[in-house]
Amino acid sequence: MPPAMTDAFDIWAVDSQIGSDGSISVDFLLPTGIYVNLDVPREATISHIKQLLWKQAHSYPLFHLLMEIDSYMFSCVNQTAVHEELEDETRRLCDVRPFLPVLKVVTRSCDPGEKLDSKIGVLIGKGLHEFDALQDPEVKEFRRKMRQISEEKIQSLVGLSWMDWLKHTYPPEQEPSLPENFQDKLYGGNLVVAIHFDNCQDVFSFQVSPNMNPIKLNELAIRKRLTIHGRNDEEVEPYDYVLQVSGKLEYVFGDHPLIHFQYIHHCVMNRTLPQLTLVESSSIKKMCEREMISIEAAINRKSSNLPLPLPPKKSRIISVWEVTTPFKIELVKGNKLNTEETAKVHVKAGLFHGTELLCKPIARSELSGKNDHAWNETLEFDINICDLPRMARLCFAVYAVMDKMKTKKSTKTINPSKYQTIRKAGKVHYPVAWVNTMVFDFKGQLKTGDLILHSWSSFPDELEEMLNPMGTVQTNPYTENATALHIRFQEYSKLPIYYPPFDKILEKAAEIARNSDSVGMAVSIRLKEIMERDPLSQLCENEMDLIWTLRYDCRENFPQSLPKLLLSVKWNKLEDVAQLQALLQIWSKLPPREALELLDFNYPDQYVREYAVGCLKQMSDEELSQYLLQLVQVLKYEPFLDCALSRFLLERALANRRIGQMLFWHLRSEVHIPAVSVQFGVILEAYCRGSVAHMKVLSKQVEALNKMKTLNSLIKLNAMKQSRAKGKDTMHTCLRQNAYREALSDLQSPLNPSVLLSELHVEKCKYMDSKMKPLWIVYNNKVFGGDLVGIIFKNGDDLRQDMLTLQILRLMDLLWKEAGLNLRVLPYGCLATGDHSGLIEVVSASETIADIQLNSSNVAAAAAFNKDALLNWLKEYNSGDDLDRAIEAFTLSCAGYCVATYVLGIGDRHSDNIMVRKNGQLFHIDFGHILGNFKSKFGIKRERVPFILTYDFIHVIQQGKTGNTEKFGRFRQCCEEAYLILRRHGNLFITLFALMLTAGLPELSSVKDIQYLKDSLALGKSEDEALKQFKQKFDEALRESWTTKVNWMAHTVRKDYRS
Repeated sequence: MPPAMTDAFDIWAVDSQIGSDGSISVDFLLPTGIYVNLDVPREATISHIKQLLWKQAHSYPLFHLLMEIDSYMFSCVNQTAVHEELEDETRRLCDVRPFLPVLKVVTRSCDPGEKLDSKIGVLIGKGLHEFDALQDPEVKEFRRKMRQISEEKIQSLVGLSWMDWLKHTYPPEQEPSLPENFQDKLYGGNLVVAIHFDNCQDVFSFQVSPNMNPIKLNELAIRKRLTIHGRNDEEVEPYDYVLQVSGKLEYVFGDHPLIHFQYIHHCVMNRTLPQLTLVESSSIKKMCEREMISIEAAINRKSSNLPLPLPPKKSRIISVWEVTTPFKIELVKGNKLNTEETAKVHVKAGLFHGTELLCKPIARSELSGKNDHAWNETLEFDINICDLPRMARLCFAVYAVMDKMKTKKSTKTINPSKYQTIRKAGKVHYPVAWVNTMVFDFKGQLKTGDLILHSWSSFPDELEEMLNPMGTVQTNPYTENATALHIRFQEYSKLPIYYPPFDKILEKAAEIARNSDSVGMAVSIRLKEIMERDPLSQLCENEMDLIWTLRYDCRENFPQSLPKLLLSVKWNKLEDVAQLQALLQIWSKLPPREALELLDFNYPDQYVREYAVGCLKQMSDEELSQYLLQLVQVLKYEPFLDCALSRFLLERALANRRIGQMLFWHLRSEVHIPAVSVQFGVILEAYCRGSVAHMKVLSKQVEALNKMKTLNSLIKLNAMKQSRAKGKDTMHTCLRQNAYREALSDLQSPLNPSVLLSELHVEKCKYMDSKMKPLWIVYNNKVFGGDLVGIIFKNGDDLRQDMLTLQILRLMDLLWKEAGLNLRVLPYGCLATGDHSGLIEVVSASETIADIQLNSSNVAAAAAFNKDALLNWLKEYNSGDDLDRAIEAFTLSCAGYCVATYVLGIGDRHSDNIMVRKNGQLFHIDFGHILGNFKSKFGIKRERVPFILTYDFIHVIQQGKTGNTEKFGRFRQCCEEAYLILRRHGNLFITLFALMLTAGLPELSSVKDIQYLKDSLALGKSEDEALKQFKQKFDEALRESWTTKVNWMAHTVRKDYRS
């Protein structure tokens, strides 16, 4: 696939116009075979360009053979190497961005199916022809099944009433739980609401019961308006209106009490006035009708090109449990081994179930390092075919063994410091390549015959005996330079061998149960102790045996112990596996948060994962969106495309567009990664087919992001030769151009679909000083008196770690609120949208601590030591009761972030990445260092404190009174309470980080990284011991706060010098 051109030679970039008049030379190919070259305006619409071409073509031969102009349209190859038909002729040429300036004139296609395929390919960034070209039966079957599900979903939308359509498209956002103290925030037990009327200036305020439902509020508002306008005798029809959150695509409707709606609850808790607009149902009906047109067009298109499979022939098969011979494969040869000439080349093979070795691995070596080598050896594993679990994977590693001294004379590309090495008997073992494959195929048939495995050369931090069982089972698609292993699966029978179906597994379990002795049911104190350990704790052999022996006791008394029971099963013993599957059928459903652990790599069994997904079905949409980041990552652990998890995610995304948008961006942001490109691509395709109406919204977002990327590249290009002021002018010039203005206006924010990014406020837009020149894009707010809406676009920075940290902060906030503690934390929006690119929400009315301090002092070096600066800044924007509320917000949020940054080990904390809002809320930004990866200089850690608690913070908490120990004591108590609440959910945090191991984040690459969490939450200790540890850390933060001030002073001086 050709890369998108975003450099100086990009002909579609703003400053790369070929003609001084803004024209560009385009080659046109007519259906008659005639070639026409024409200079056309780069900003012209496709329709205008077609008119210009037709005018020019009059003077060319064979023009009389052409039909009417409207019979034709243009087609081109776009930036993602997808063949695209330019059906929408209102688009500009510079927005289409053909890969080369070549347009082909083609007869209008009458197959809407082909058009839809082209649109989907453009939207997901991967042409659907790539999936067809694979000729892979698994991909073909999965796409057929998912297309059927998607088309059934589309059919179910036809004929929906406008209200049902609204519920599906903009489902009301509910608050999961109400805090006990919400009554304190009301006015005499009531809430005050401002109601605007659509298309007129009328605004009314009402004091209503928090338990009133939206329809009753509709009726009140309509009656008041009719009374004011002297039309009392008119009939009131409250069902002809819907309440919309002013300026947002968020609606308040249904039978729920008003206080249960997230927006209203948030306003009440923050003492702000809820602003709602009463919208006539006719405008909702119009939106609904527009979408129904595109849905009906999708249904009327030619049915799937993929033919229905023929019914399977009933042929004789053999159960794998009948084959008692050892498992063997033949290692035929290897190509492009890429090792040192002096090295011995080894190939190691191991059978795994999750991270558990099923038998001893086998190694083969060759004396001299050659690029190609033929082994033709049979590898026999110490396990019988019948004992192979369904999800067994065969893992290979190619590694070189060299004498330690000889590596100094190395001329090849092996970098010893880059990869994990093992030293044995004075020799060094270097990994060269790895590759994995499943033992059974996607239909459950034992593999036979030849297979060429193209290997991967990037290694994780931890290797299991040089093998990488957690790695993908996909082979490297870049075959040209990849090490290739040719293997041959043995044939054990003339008939195909299959893993037995589920009913046969249960029959086997029943047979074993009849023949076995009953096990004593005594509750073991030792068992209880084992079950209470955290997920990172290792089980010894004796403990595993005890758990397996007392498995029925575990089911009765410790249902949450299922993960530990699964780790205790002997997966290389068919009898144990069968009994486990039977037991799983009678195991009670786990709460969704506990079931998440079962989707970890350690639990690869298909039925275990189906059980886990069954537990997740209890989740509300709000709860699902909280964990969607991890659920997308663990798709990478699924060896086959068709699995319970992918179906569950697709089903929930098609039922709720908010979930759909999040799923779309989580998948699309990683579709460029070769190991998951096909898997993520086909799920994206299925979502688009089942949500055709949503595609237009998503396409607008993709187009806007492409424009931001182009603008960012232009700014980076000019940054070296232009002053900052000149660069800002160039940016504003671009944003005022029609192409940019239209692409960046009137779109739903990818960060939050209920936020409408309507009109650019060009004068406020800017770019930031950091290396990647992030764009700061500002929009006007449609709400009267509302803050401007801002987003930051980053290109060149990996935002996934920030996204994870902010997700965990959101979860912490939820857990604290569930326990009745609102610490006013502010986990702003952050979304990775592509390879090292994404968006961040701008928090309005806020400034960095550094700027607040610098603006209050004439000398940069003294700014960090001015303890009054922060309190004075809050007094500038708040007075009287508002000031008390601002100090309260500061105290609570400071407590929340002290605890959160300590637990998560967030590093690189300086005065430019801690901010404060004018309402007093403190919050942290930029999470480039987590899990204790603190910055150091010359080997000395720059950050010595467990969390940031400086004396200017304490000065605000104490309301500027030095001896105000009562306020500080309450702050300290808040910190301790918050810490203990998080600690009680320690297993959940460990699980969520463990599920992210496959993301490839630099500071979360192995289980060792997660150990930091276990230590910070003191999970091996009693609650009293843990609290004592936290108190010591709190005292340490106070004692060492002067070091923070010194670091901040150095940072402020550097910042002042740079500016």
